[in-house]
Amino acid sequence: MNETMNTDVILTAALTGAGDTVGKSEHVPVTPEEIAASAVEAAEAGASAVHIHVRDPETGAPSRDNALYREVVERIKETGIDVVINLTAGMGGDLVIGQDDPTRPDEGTDLVNGLERLPHVEELLPDICTLDCGSVNFGDGSSVYISTPDMLRAGAKRIQELGVRPELEIFDTGQLWFAKQMHAEGLIDDPSMFQLCTGIPYGAPADPGVLQSMVRLLPAGAQWASFAIGRMEMPWVAQSILLGGHARVGLEDNLYLSRGVKGTNGQLVEKAVTIIEALGARVATPDEARKKLNLRSA
Repeated sequence: MNETMNTDVILTAALTGAGDTVGKSEHVPVTPEEIAASAVEAAEAGASAVHIHVRDPETGAPSRDNALYREVVERIKETGIDVVINLTAGMGGDLVIGQDDPTRPDEGTDLVNGLERLPHVEELLPDICTLDCGSVNFGDGSSVYISTPDMLRAGAKRIQELGVRPELEIFDTGQLWFAKQMHAEGLIDDPSMFQLCTGIPYGAPADPGVLQSMVRLLPAGAQWASFAIGRMEMPWVAQSILLGGHARVGLEDNLYLSRGVKGTNGQLVEKAVTIIEALGARVATPDEARKKLNLRSA
């Protein structure tokens, strides 16, 4: 894989995620109205794409309710803003292992098969949806994200049938290996699109050497981005584009502009744009991103 610096960067804003962050920052959008407004703010700040999760408007808990996705997407489109829409399809993979009886899932489990994670994708046909390419121990305790080879093949085939571009979420090198296998089997169309996720316990660490190794394993012609969570979010913008990739920032991954200073999605995007331009690169427009990724026209 070519590791020459990327000078035309697709910048994604990951707006809200599914983490327990709502009580940690007043800027984390919760309702469909708030998430859509945050998407518009990020796009106006320079984001090429927005990555969207939804939350229960009452509790802030993560959700996979079709109606919530529909409202967010409709609200964004009603504004007339031009931005690439990237919907998560990762919800429905949470398994919490019972401590007393490991055969009985504990509270917090939300586990469905690969196809049942896609109803909102089938209805809304976004530009992009994510496909989390393997199982992983998720944080400390007994939470595991489940995404088996059978689930992934079924999901990849359905996404391909829908004409939606899958963003292959890679949390460790074994997942990259399997994603390449799906590509070799014809389940992933070119240009393949990878998101190399780092710093999330306990997948790939946010280590430049690890990222470089993963980049070298990517298939020829792949488009890829990478992000790191927490304080490594902004350094990772530079790290990713210097190795030839695209970038991602947003409140899903980090709440702070600087030590002790909480930011909005728009402010995080603005800071990332400054880093990208300081390196002599530029942020791709949504149309340029569509061309790079061979997406449908807006």
